[in-house]
Amino acid sequence: MTQAQTLTPNQVRRYSRHIIMPQVGSAGQRKLLNSRVLIVGAGGLGSPIALYLAVAGVGTIGMVDFDIVDLTNLHRQILHHNSDEGRQKLQSAKDTLLGYNPDLNFEGHEEPITSANAMGLVSQYDLIINGADNFPTRYLVNDAAYLAGKPLVDGSILIFDGQATTYIPGQGCYRCLFPTPPPPGEVPSCAEAGVLGAMCGIVGSIQAVEALKLLMSIGENLVGRLMLIDGLSMDFRTVKIRRNPACPLCGDNPTVTELIDYDQFCGIPVPAAT
Repeated sequence: MTQAQTLTPNQVRRYSRHIIMPQVGSAGQRKLLNSRVLIVGAGGLGSPIALYLAVAGVGTIGMVDFDIVDLTNLHRQILHHNSDEGRQKLQSAKDTLLGYNPDLNFEGHEEPITSANAMGLVSQYDLIINGADNFPTRYLVNDAAYLAGKPLVDGSILIFDGQATTYIPGQGCYRCLFPTPPPPGEVPSCAEAGVLGAMCGIVGSIQAVEALKLLMSIGENLVGRLMLIDGLSMDFRTVKIRRNPACPLCGDNPTVTELIDYDQFCGIPVPAAT
């Protein structure tokens, strides 16, 4: 993070409800203003994450996405509006976020995140937040964040269920919890099974809170804990998770020391040449 700056009178007023909190204060708010956060995905989870980080005063938000806004997105992807249908999601996201906080520095990366560019992307930021909805990207972002030494706030949703956790390099990673991906087709996507839009808000807000605490170095994070949310029963459970000494990425004898072909790792068929 860059050196803390002096708050302007306008910022003191804008963030006054933060500043009066003893856990935050002006020092915490300056930390947020000088922070750089990368959000992978401008969809169901990326939307509430980005909105709450922007209004909280995170100085720079980078987003990685190359999709366009579709009508089917709008029941859950609250960064986008009806008039944005057909636009690039990053263009819509930028307009929405700057509408909430014009002081925000928005950095859009309109490209898929891949093994070729992931390290260059994550190395630019203090904290990585995963809002991706497919297994190749989840493993890729996990591995890149670990190899770059960056904290990763992870979350996922499906139907009425959600989960969230935080990975700190050296204290476990996504591969400790899920060493291998499920067989292709075993876990349906949101497009196949559906998702209650409000679940995105619940999990995304939890991820935003985790990120803000990490950036300000306050509170206890979900490191070593996995929060499981059942929206139908409104049951929140937290289970302990541990670093796996045999983990191929962060274990005692790692075999994954660089980014790999994640489509192949997850068994995704390679499109036939035309």
